[in-house]
Amino acid sequence: MIPENGDDKMLNSVEKHIGVPAYMQIMNIIKKEILLGRFKSDDQLPPVRELAGIFKVNMNTVIRALEKLQLEGLIRAEHGIGYFITVTQNINFSIIEELKKSITKAKEEGLTLDMTKLLIEEVWKSVK
Repeated sequence: MIPENGDDKMLNSVEKHIGVPAYMQIMNIIKKEILLGRFKSDDQLPPVRELAGIFKVNMNTVIRALEKLQLEGLIRAEHGIGYFITVTQNINFSIIEELKKSITKAKEEGLTLDMTKLLIEEVWKSVK
């Protein structure tokens, strides 16, 4: 079972007023935890009702997020049992350190988060 909010603060409530639907925030939180290697293949997610409490959203919102993650192939549902992680993707942590350095420079230059995201996207597209 994956650690929950009280265990490691890995899962936390969604932000209601940032313009990103709650189900997408939930998807991104779970994807982030997979990417960082905190969620491993075959780990079981907490039950839907519990996730709704952790994220402070309606159960239907959690179900929508889980169904979309299932369509993306990141989780699987076992009827009557729950949802399980299907992939493990550990990131080389040196990449995170390099990103931290670049983001620190961007912040020092006065770039906003949105501007930085745009720059990263453009650089991503330019690299073959």
